[in-house]
Amino acid sequence: MQVSCDHCIKFSAILEQAKIRYGDKIAVLSVVNPPSEQKGVADYIAKGKIKSPIVFDCGQVSYSYLKPSSPNIIIPHVFLIDADGMIRNDFGFGPSTMSIFEGKGLFTEIDKMLAPKSGGGSKK
Repeated sequence: MQVSCDHCIKFSAILEQAKIRYGDKIAVLSVVNPPSEQKGVADYIAKGKIKSPIVFDCGQVSYSYLKPSSPNIIIPHVFLIDADGMIRNDFGFGPSTMSIFEGKGLFTEIDKMLAPKSGGGSKK
């Protein structure tokens, strides 16, 4: 994310709602990318009443996870990581993912991840 990104601001509020809704069942960690800087992030946290941790990235995290083919990285971007540390889904901002970043779509995706796994047998 970047603190100057309007979509990121909206998504930060959704992440805070998710943390309230799911409590200890999820963890939220935001990664801030340049050109955001410490003062801007401090203001962003205060204005948005952000409780979840935010870390700074100078490009290494973004490059490692996104492996971009160009120097432009579309933000915001979210990775859904399961309890075993496996990335189960990731979404970059765009028209088809608007509900993830500015609606209730993230909750639907988290619900899917947290749903009990079926044993494969039929229930009667």
